[in-house]
Amino acid sequence: MPYSLADVLPSVTASFGLDGANPLGIAPNRDVVVLLIDGLGAQLLTRHRDLAPTLAAHTVTTLTAGFPATTSTSLTSLALGAPCATHGIIGYSFAVPGPDGVRLFNSLRWRLDGATGDDARESHPPESVQPGTSRLEDLAASGIEVHYVIPAYQRTSGLTRASFRAPGSLHPATTLDEVRTGILAVADHPGAGSRFAYAYFPDLDGNGHLHGPESPAALAVLRDIDALAADLLTDLPDTCTLLVTGDHGMVRADTVIDLDTRPGLHDGVRLIAGEARVRHIYLRAPAARGDVFDRWTGELAGHARVVTREQALDEHWFGHTPPDPVIEHRIGDLLAVAEGGAVLVRPESEPLESAMVGHHGAWTPDEQLVPLISSHLRNAHHG
Repeated sequence: MPYSLADVLPSVTASFGLDGANPLGIAPNRDVVVLLIDGLGAQLLTRHRDLAPTLAAHTVTTLTAGFPATTSTSLTSLALGAPCATHGIIGYSFAVPGPDGVRLFNSLRWRLDGATGDDARESHPPESVQPGTSRLEDLAASGIEVHYVIPAYQRTSGLTRASFRAPGSLHPATTLDEVRTGILAVADHPGAGSRFAYAYFPDLDGNGHLHGPESPAALAVLRDIDALAADLLTDLPDTCTLLVTGDHGMVRADTVIDLDTRPGLHDGVRLIAGEARVRHIYLRAPAARGDVFDRWTGELAGHARVVTREQALDEHWFGHTPPDPVIEHRIGDLLAVAEGGAVLVRPESEPLESAMVGHHGAWTPDEQLVPLISSHLRNAHHG
């Protein structure tokens, strides 16, 4: 697949006249809005184009989310225009240095020791965990107004501070009606000054996790999103380009492997991070690597691929640019990537995540591929 989520905002910034390539061929316009639908996979859209005819008809190319296909990684890749080997948000959760060696850090919630652990915004300042400049900061520095059409709590969340970084005007939006109102407000202004807006809607992902990605509940949300897109395409002025994409797709779990009930998998292991489709395994001692690798490979045979950190980096799983030492050590000594519909759950330490029906993160097309949808079809680059 030639393009990824990391190509979207570099193309947008180039369309505004900033230096850099425009791989997606986005045409210049006064305003641009990027609407991120959490969980909008290209395969899902292809299978259910009857429920989402507007989105399907305006899809101009298919992008890869990047590995792992998970929200915190994908949003940062989108915002920085770079893969996670560069920006360092290498998964849903990963190890960070702690007083006793390493500690689990949840990058989506910006909490320590799990999704409901201590708020880490003071102990691990977002701007330090991810110090790279975002493309939104580049836009703001060039005089383009930045706007956010997102749930209000996200404006000061650790992940938003780490990834998007730029100050901007907030249009609080949790419902589709509020998203529509916010986007139209961004585009409704006189004069030649340009605006960029990042908009976000989470409910497709939420319903996919709870009920399954092709459940009636999730498909009803997809239909409602398509109605929003149709309204926006009718109501937005020609001076605004709307781009819609997703951060990942999703698979329905069909084989549940409980890591907590397999004590052999914990021998020699200090910490297990990641999520049910992609696990990072951190060792107590480097000498144990061979034994731990053999146990994980044997126990998960047919359900997950186990590789060393070195192999994953050699194969450029996290991006083609080698990570710096800080980012490299966030990656597990070993990685276990689920295959098919398998999930590697931990009900004791991750009760909420382990109860989910839909999951994402791994290498399947259902997880990796996301659509790029454009209001300006004639200007789009078909890839």
